[in-house]
Amino acid sequence: MHNLPSTVKNAIVDLRARSADPISAFVYDLEGLQTHIKQVMAALPENVELFYAIKANSDTEILNTLAPWVNGFEISSGGEIERIARCQQRLPFIFSGPGKLDSELEAAIHQKVAAIHVESISEIHRLQAIAKKLNHTQAVFLRINPTLPDTLSSRLTMAGRATPFGIDEMDLQEAVNAVDDSPNLLLEGFHVHAMSHQKSLTKHQMLIDFYLERWPHWKALSNKPDNITHMNVGGGIGVNYRQETQFDWSAFCHYLDCVLKRTPDSPILRFEPGRFISAFCGYYAMEVLDKKTSHGESFVICRGGTHQFRLPVAQSHDHPVIHLPLHNNISEDHKPEDKRRWTLVGQLCTPKDILSRTCELSLCEVGDILVLPLAGAYGYNISHAAFLCHPTPLMTYLPIQTPIEHGSTTRVKQTFNEETSCVAS
Repeated sequence: MHNLPSTVKNAIVDLRARSADPISAFVYDLEGLQTHIKQVMAALPENVELFYAIKANSDTEILNTLAPWVNGFEISSGGEIERIARCQQRLPFIFSGPGKLDSELEAAIHQKVAAIHVESISEIHRLQAIAKKLNHTQAVFLRINPTLPDTLSSRLTMAGRATPFGIDEMDLQEAVNAVDDSPNLLLEGFHVHAMSHQKSLTKHQMLIDFYLERWPHWKALSNKPDNITHMNVGGGIGVNYRQETQFDWSAFCHYLDCVLKRTPDSPILRFEPGRFISAFCGYYAMEVLDKKTSHGESFVICRGGTHQFRLPVAQSHDHPVIHLPLHNNISEDHKPEDKRRWTLVGQLCTPKDILSRTCELSLCEVGDILVLPLAGAYGYNISHAAFLCHPTPLMTYLPIQTPIEHGSTTRVKQTFNEETSCVAS
């Protein structure tokens, strides 16, 4: 059962009180986000870095909250370069993704990009020409699309089969040679992003084992292997939208600590999660406009919809819902049989505008608020907001009450017990 923090509840009630119309609104708990990222970073072992993938949520307030804690940002477009340039604290950033424009590559170099992840042989040659024109030596990672074991699959597979991402492992020698032969490029690492929205701890451990097994072979392809220090293993850590149990980050970090210590010449591992960082801080509030029954199915129609919060449709799941009654219409002695199952929909003229088919609500009335938690990543920013020309939702960022400690950019490491057995769970 998802809980609604009192600060979020109060913010929603306040938004409704100040609005002439029924509301749809996103509320972001920046205090909760800061608490979460501090715990995530504290668990990282030595020689492991975390760059936040801002595609998950690139709002300025989100970036400013994360900047004191993460090692850097991962971006995938010229527009995202502009977003991080407006951040209060400048951090290292990496540029990945297919189809980069020459103008974007130049902009990244001008903004002192830490590394560019090249996706093809032709991109290597383009980047060399740009770096030469700018009289600049640019660090690059080669993104690899390796052949993966059948056990390493996910609902959204990014590698191991035909995709537009990365360079096939069979072509990697040619790509390494192309970088080595480019006087303005310096190969510093490899990048493999194999799985997305993956919630299995065991699969992530197996994935790390696979990368580390391939690492010495990939590194040996270069005639300058001493320059190759990093292995970017992508993001892909999933969020459980239907249950309280989430990915066991602490156990995963303990596993990383163990496996890196027993791996000769191990690389610096770099993660670039997005969803797992920002999802938990966001809440999407929808005011109930109407209720109806059609062909035996009960519908609750709310302000807003998938044009503002496309995540449930994009992920093909029924999103959890928290009922916030505003009319005191639920008595303390109501019985379980008072609950009914509702299909939660928005205002769009399409039968696909469904956020959940499994809402069990007691005495839900017009004017109540239904709150969808876990809305801080891939929510509004992936939605088709212009459809039907509805107004944009209200946006509220609850401020951080706990001051950031001086020197907080130096992460606090979790100390692992050296006597703890390093056995995969």
